[in-house]
Amino acid sequence: MDEAVIKYYRRLLRTGFENAGSFNNPSIFLDSYEEGTSMFCGLAAEGNMNIFINIKNDTIDTIKYLCICDPTGNVAVEILCNLVKGKTLEKATDITEELFFQATEGKSEDLQKKATGLLELLRKGISRYQTNISKNSLQEDNPNQKKAGVI
Repeated sequence: MDEAVIKYYRRLLRTGFENAGSFNNPSIFLDSYEEGTSMFCGLAAEGNMNIFINIKNDTIDTIKYLCICDPTGNVAVEILCNLVKGKTLEKATDITEELFFQATEGKSEDLQKKATGLLELLRKGISRYQTNISKNSLQEDNPNQKKAGVI
C-alpha cells in the first residue's frame, strides 16, 4: 500500500471516518455489489459499499457510506465524500482521479483504480437520478400521458 494512503488512513483512524454512516430515503442509493463494481473495495467477493446521497436544489447536500473495504477503499470513499459534498451534480460528475491524489499528497495505482470505480459509480447514480427527475417532471406536466401508456 502506498505510504501516502497509509498516512491518510491512519489519520482517519485517529480522527474518525466523518462520512461513514447511512440515512433513510436518500435521493440516490448506490450499492457496489448490485452495480457489479465492488472491485474498488479491495476484498474481492466479500467487499461491498453502499453510498447514500441526498440532493437539494441540484446540489449534493449529504453523502454517507457503509463499506466493507480495505484501507485504500476507505480512504477513496472518504475523499469522494469530501470532494462532492456541497457540489452541484454537474460539478460532481466533473471530478477526476487527480483530486484524489491531491487529497493524499501521493499517487498510487491502487488509489487510482478505486477512485476510477467510485467516480463511475457516482456518475451512474447521478445519471439515473436525473433521468428519474426528468420522467417525474414530464408526468407532472402531463398526468394523462401515463394513463395513455406514453410513459
